Amino acid sequence: MKRTASAVWKGGLKDGKGSISTESGVLSDTQYSFATRFEEGKGTNPEELIAAAHAGCFSMALSAQLGTENKTAEKIETEAAVTLLKTDAGFTITAVHLKVRAKVPGATPPDFQKAAEAAKAGCPISRLLKAEITMETKLEGWT
Repeated sequence: MKRTASAVWKGGLKDGKGSISTESGVLSDTQYSFATRFEEGKGTNPEELIAAAHAGCFSMALSAQLGTENKTAEKIETEAAVTLLKTDAGFTITAVHLKVRAKVPGATPPDFQKAAEAAKAGCPISRLLKAEITMETKLEGWT
């Protein structure tokens, strides 16, 4: 399986503008710029897209892990927060924090936590990133 995306950038770093497109067409000439990356401009940025990819990948991986225990989630909500810091090597994604909330009939908190840890380790996006990945989980219906 191979998926493609493309980016076009015009101009200098701070005054330039770019667009991102995906093979599927879900993103089509989606605007990004210095302001959308480092300030509060309108548009997307690479780190936001990585966060979205990680949240989606993790949610699917968790669903697969639960399936190995014959459990099916009614809903899995994952928020991924990507941290970009300037290091000696340059700007680097240093951390990702996954905030996971799910409703899984028949699951206990320990079983859910075990499945979530396995999903975090097994998700292809998790394996791609050379960042610290932390996670907090909440199984709905338990206190």
